[in-house]
Formats: sequence, C-alpha cells, structure tokens
Amino acid sequence: MQPIEFLEGGCLCGAIRYRIEGNPFDADYCHCRMCQKSIGAAFGAWMDFNVSQVTWLKGNVTEFASSDFVRRGFCAQCGCSLTYRHTEYPDYLTLTIASFDDPNLVQPNYHIYTEQQLSWLKIEDNCQRYPQARTK
Repeated sequence: MQPIEFLEGGCLCGAIRYRIEGNPFDADYCHCRMCQKSIGAAFGAWMDFNVSQVTWLKGNVTEFASSDFVRRGFCAQCGCSLTYRHTEYPDYLTLTIASFDDPNLVQPNYHIYTEQQLSWLKIEDNCQRYPQARTK
C-alpha cells in the first residue's frame, strides 16, 4: 500500500464524517456471523487504526454492545455500519473500508473466520485465510 496522508469517509446519509491521518496498520475480511448480521452482507471489510489517527468531523457514532467486549458503531439516522471497537484494546479503532470516500485506497490483507464463510461465496485472491481469529 502506498503512503496515504489523509483519508475521509462517512455514513450513507452524510450525518457522520471522519478523517484518518495516515495508513491503517492492518486490514481484513471478516466472515463471522456477527459481522454478516451487523453489516447485512456476506462479509465485512475492515481496517484498523490507532485512535489518535481518527478525527470525527461531523456527527457521532451510536454503539451497540454485540458482546461483552465488542462495540459496533453505526449512524443512528441511516443505519450505516461504521466501526468495530474492542474494549480490551482502547487505543485501536476499526472502520469499515466501504465507508471511505474512495474505498479502493485500502485493500484487506487476510480473511478471518473462514469456517463461517458462506458456502456460495467464492473469493479468489492470494490473501492468507484463517478458520477463526488470526493470532499474532
């Protein structure tokens, strides 16, 4: 990925806007059932940043506690999925790649929870695949 100075994005209706300074430190496709249900898609495409890289320009994300430690953020007006936040990692924020104004600037590096990937979904890329979460 080439160095990025700033990235901007937001929700479908425009009530929430954000700006990111610099590149994400990671990006992935998630095939878990929670992502499928919360986003309403076959998988989620996510990118990870340090909280200090993110500036909220307009509006506020509404969060839903989807598990003991996970908060999923969305726009209360249009329902657009925007964030994933794990409370045990307060310095990190995960954003949906598709919420960027130009989502082509970030490409996921790997797939997680492929055990739950929909059987009819065929993805032919060279990304590493993990049956569950990726462990470092």
